[in-house]
Amino acid sequence: MTFGEQPAYLRVAGDLRQKIVDGSLPPHTRLPSQARIREEYGVSDTVALEARKVLMAEGLVEGRSGSGTYVRERPVPRRVARSGYRPTKGASPFRQEQAEEAARGTWESRSEQEEATAEIAKRLGIRPGDRVMRTRYVFRDAGEQMMLSTSWEPLSVTGRTPVMLPEEGPLGGCGVVERMGAIDVVVDNVVEEVGARPGLAEELLALGGVPGHVVLVIERTYYASGLAVETADVVVPADRYRIAYHLPVK
Repeated sequence: MTFGEQPAYLRVAGDLRQKIVDGSLPPHTRLPSQARIREEYGVSDTVALEARKVLMAEGLVEGRSGSGTYVRERPVPRRVARSGYRPTKGASPFRQEQAEEAARGTWESRSEQEEATAEIAKRLGIRPGDRVMRTRYVFRDAGEQMMLSTSWEPLSVTGRTPVMLPEEGPLGGCGVVERMGAIDVVVDNVVEEVGARPGLAEELLALGGVPGHVVLVIERTYYASGLAVETADVVVPADRYRIAYHLPVK
């Protein structure tokens, strides 16, 4: 193979991908069989199989037991808008994760105490094994699972206070900024890092994805005078949503 030349399976996958994108192979159409690909492109069974695997890994096609491989419906990505850390006073957890004024949805949450792992301890500036409150969320929009979030708060900050449980008590569900303010901890900064990775099996199960799908991960940490008071991983399916930031110019 000369420099810059694609392997045969990628050339075949690229041609089939283009047919899916331009509508020559519309959603729910059966993908050409391995034998048909072999004959049409003049390639081996191995190349035909690898090309199909590429399209499946990209989420463009899906296998149906006993029926074959079909083109998947391509969702139109929707926006998850984010614009900073000061939501409207008393905003719901769903509203805190989406900055759009019209954002509405439902959520479920569960909080448990645990020991901080090395990674979470580093993000919070505490020691591995220190106690934290972990809260897991599932967010839904029009009944569809659209976002997962797991947050960790150091109990050295919130322990034995009215805001120890993020979704219970007088300020349950009011958000990190308002809850911390109630115990005289003033949040003055937030850092978000966005990355992408293959979704974990349990994440894709919760979000209705298929193995191999990519998720966007927002690693968020709230600070009060340099002290980390909450860190969270927000997970969004990359094929259905885009992260949009609205950053004010000062």
